[in-house]
Amino acid sequence: MAARNGLPKIHTASQRKQDGICHDDSAPTVKAQTIDELHSLQKKKSAPTTPIDGTLSSFASLSEEERQKQQLQSISASLASLTRETGPRVVKGDPARKADTPKAASHDVHHHFTPTINVSDSSLKFTHVLYNLSPAELYEQAIKSERGSFITSSGALATLSGAKTGRAPRDKRVVKDATTEKELWWGKGSPNIEMDEQTFLVNRERAVDYLNSLDKVFVNDQFLNWDPQNRVKVRIVSARAYHSLFMHNMCIRPTPEELENFGTPDFTIYNAGQFPCNRYTHYMTSSTSIDLNLARMEMVILGTQYAGEMKKGLFSVMHYLMPKRQILSLHSGSNMGKDGDVALFFGLSGTGKTTLSTDHNRYLIGDDEHCWSDTGVSNIEGGCYAKCIDLSGEKEPDIWNAIKFGTVLENVVFEEHSREVDYSDKSVTENTRASYPIEYIPNAKIPCVGPHPKNVILLSCDAFGVLPPVSKLNLAQTMYHFISGYTALVAGTVEGVKEPTATFSACFGAAFIMLHPTKYAAMLAEKMQKHGATGWLVNTGWSGGSYGSGNRIKLPYTRKIIDAIHSGSLLKANYKKTEVFGLEIPTEIEGVPSQILDPVNTWADKKAYRDTLLKLGGLFKNNFETFTNYKIGENNKLAEEILAAGPIF
Repeated sequence: MAARNGLPKIHTASQRKQDGICHDDSAPTVKAQTIDELHSLQKKKSAPTTPIDGTLSSFASLSEEERQKQQLQSISASLASLTRETGPRVVKGDPARKADTPKAASHDVHHHFTPTINVSDSSLKFTHVLYNLSPAELYEQAIKSERGSFITSSGALATLSGAKTGRAPRDKRVVKDATTEKELWWGKGSPNIEMDEQTFLVNRERAVDYLNSLDKVFVNDQFLNWDPQNRVKVRIVSARAYHSLFMHNMCIRPTPEELENFGTPDFTIYNAGQFPCNRYTHYMTSSTSIDLNLARMEMVILGTQYAGEMKKGLFSVMHYLMPKRQILSLHSGSNMGKDGDVALFFGLSGTGKTTLSTDHNRYLIGDDEHCWSDTGVSNIEGGCYAKCIDLSGEKEPDIWNAIKFGTVLENVVFEEHSREVDYSDKSVTENTRASYPIEYIPNAKIPCVGPHPKNVILLSCDAFGVLPPVSKLNLAQTMYHFISGYTALVAGTVEGVKEPTATFSACFGAAFIMLHPTKYAAMLAEKMQKHGATGWLVNTGWSGGSYGSGNRIKLPYTRKIIDAIHSGSLLKANYKKTEVFGLEIPTEIEGVPSQILDPVNTWADKKAYRDTLLKLGGLFKNNFETFTNYKIGENNKLAEEILAAGPIF
């Protein structure tokens, strides 16, 4: 039957003649009477879980209510002022949701903790704790509350770190007490700038008071170190969703079972970076201060919102804690072949550490921070922190594809309408970064652990053009070049610089080490000797002349060299010795022109080559004078061997 407009008349699937109403029976109606009820159906409560290993902790036998109470008591204790007897009143949930704030007269059950003694104005309010939120929840918080937060076209969260777009090493302080005075490296060349206990407590109080004055704080309870026997429990208290998501990515994420049994953290970060330190406080040289107290196992951040301060602060702590357990902490990348052969990659910025440790034929254990224990190698972190400047899918496909939902993009510029990121744009900073979980890399090895390394590869970008593309190192030479931590800045990166500038960073990470470099070097020597690892020096820099006259060694050649190290074929090659540095260089490598293996062959001007070689040797010698007074090994024998492994004129 046709309707009046000539179109066929619509027949519903079911006609109920008794009420004469047309019903749509394609789906059942929702079980809600109001819109609020409908919204309450949208979210499902997480069911409480118990440990899967069968061991019951003190938490495991508790009711869910008691467990929540103990958790909040622990967080309140973390936020406690040192001048008052108790911490703040804390409650779980978002203050924007009125139902999450308990009323004083209410007899309903809420997950909150109120101290028994109230002696301050802060005790009159509740501090809402947003505890271990998921990336989706943190996205919502960032976009709702933090200006400069946007979702990019790839699904990543773009954020701004404020005025500081990099670390502030000159504003980092370490408490010098009776213990750390003896244990840590102080003085010339050291990254450790002292402060006293009292000044730390002043800054801690300032940070805690600021955090307690907020309506909400973010709390992350997470782990460092994939080695289960040596992992460290960390708590991060912060004011920004950006910081919480960053640390969610960078630290190891606990399972629900591990979180229930987390208990008291081993180390706590108070990130009050939006609030400045007091310039009138002793030891303060700016409005920024990053303070580390190893006795209290606490870190305070004031005056900088750059998230990398938290990551590297924890790395410094691991450089202190792990050697006490005879575990070597390393600023290195690490990967593993399909046969279980592990390699460590050391290198400063621009040497190719990330590029060369990311290999589609090998498993990635980690890109930046590792431990070497009696059982093998383990990644300290749960994520990667990659540079984004000039990033492209062709050059770095793994990093490119990892920038998706859950990833934090720091200080990038994007197109206003499409939200597509322009990775070449340096308008905010050249130090644009992406933070993502390590499982976003397809060939990541989970858990991030491996056996003892077979090869220790020291990467250098020699812009002077006199170091060979690859050298096999003996143990003393490995120690010498590990302590030196050499690379070169190329001319043109700094205005007025017309020739390469040598850069030395002890242990390839001087900014983060806590003990004297020779202590890490001695541990590395002992482990390499015990487990039969071979040391290699690989130059990814210039050949045939210095920067400006020579050419950069082609990446495919460097990859062939690294492949030959992994396969073991380079150990079987014929070698000859270079002058001055006394390096063993192979005479041939498959896929690499033999001429470039000895730098002298590639220089047309032999005198200029020798002059440049002697100049670089002198720079190494001058740099190493800082370390000559330390004794290493029995009767100082190892120290003498290391000195002899340097340049000989």
